[in-house]
Amino acid sequence: MTPDSMKIFSLNANPALAEKISKEIGQDLGKLTVKQFSDGEIQINIEETVRGYEVFVIQATNDPVNDHWLELLIMIDALKRASAKSINVVLSYYGYARQDRTAKPREPITAKLVANMLVKAGATRVLTLDLHTVQVQGFFDIPVDNLFTVPMFSKYYLEKNLDLKNLVVVAPKNSGIKRARSLATDLDVPIAIIDYFQEDDGSTTGYIIGEVKNKTCIMIDDILNTGQTFSQGAKILAESGAGDLYACASHGLFSNGAKELLAASPLKEVCVTDSVAIDPTGIEDKLVELSAAPLLAEAIRRIHTNTPMSPLFKLHKDEKK
Repeated sequence: MTPDSMKIFSLNANPALAEKISKEIGQDLGKLTVKQFSDGEIQINIEETVRGYEVFVIQATNDPVNDHWLELLIMIDALKRASAKSINVVLSYYGYARQDRTAKPREPITAKLVANMLVKAGATRVLTLDLHTVQVQGFFDIPVDNLFTVPMFSKYYLEKNLDLKNLVVVAPKNSGIKRARSLATDLDVPIAIIDYFQEDDGSTTGYIIGEVKNKTCIMIDDILNTGQTFSQGAKILAESGAGDLYACASHGLFSNGAKELLAASPLKEVCVTDSVAIDPTGIEDKLVELSAAPLLAEAIRRIHTNTPMSPLFKLHKDEKK
C-alpha cells in the first residue's frame, strides 16, 4: 500500500463504517465538507489535493436515498474536475437495486438508471456489497466488484458453536434459495424453503418445503426492510414446530416499524452487517451487527495493488474447522 498514491473519502451516509475501513487500511480519511444551502442544494468542498491520486469514496444509499445518491454524484463530479487519477465508488448499500427489471408495463429500471448516472458522472470503478441481484453488475460499462456477506455469516454461526446436526438454513421466500443454499453449503447443513401463495380473500398463506420440526433455523435474506419477510417466516416456522429461530440479512434498513415487528416476533436473534448506519433502539436485545469493514478494506487494498479479488468471495477452508 502506498498512501502517497491513494486517498479515501467518506460522505455522510455511513461515516462510522468509513472510519473502520480507514483504520483497517491504516490511512486517515481525506478532508472535505458537505453542506446544504437553505433550499436543500448540496455543496461539497474537497479540502486537499486529489490530482493524480487513486481515490476511494465510501457511501451507502439508504434513507434518505435520493439525498445520498445526489451527494455521491456531486462528489464524483468534484473529483473528476479536480483531476483525480481514478474514482472508485465504495457502495456498501446500492439503493434502487430492487428495481432491476420491468415487472409491469411502463415501469422504469432504476437500477440501470443510477448505474448510468454513476458512469456519466465519472466513476471509474464500483465496489459494492451484496447487490439485490447480481445481474446489476451487467448494467455498468466499468468494472464492478460485488462482494458477498454469506462468508461473514457462515463464520459467525460457526463460531457460535450451534449444533450443526440440528440446524437448517431457511430461505424465507423463493427468490432467496440461492443465498440460503450458499450459507447451508458453508455450514454443511440442509435447507428449507418458505413458499407463499395468496388466498382468494387476498390474505397470504405460507408453507414450508423441508423438515424444520424441532430444528434450529436460520433465515437469510439480502435486505431487511420492513421486517415482514422475517416476521412472517418466523411465525410460520414456529407454527411448524421449529426450535430456536435466527435471521440474518446483509443490509439492515429497518424501515416502517421493522424493529417493533421483529422485537415482537419469535426470533431469538437478528444479525446484520454495518453496511448502513443502524440505530439499535427498540431491537437491541436481539440485534447482532457484524462489520463489513475488514472485507471492504481488503478489497480496497487489492484494487489498489492490482492483486486478485477472488479469495474474498469464499469462506476459507481453515475457517470451517
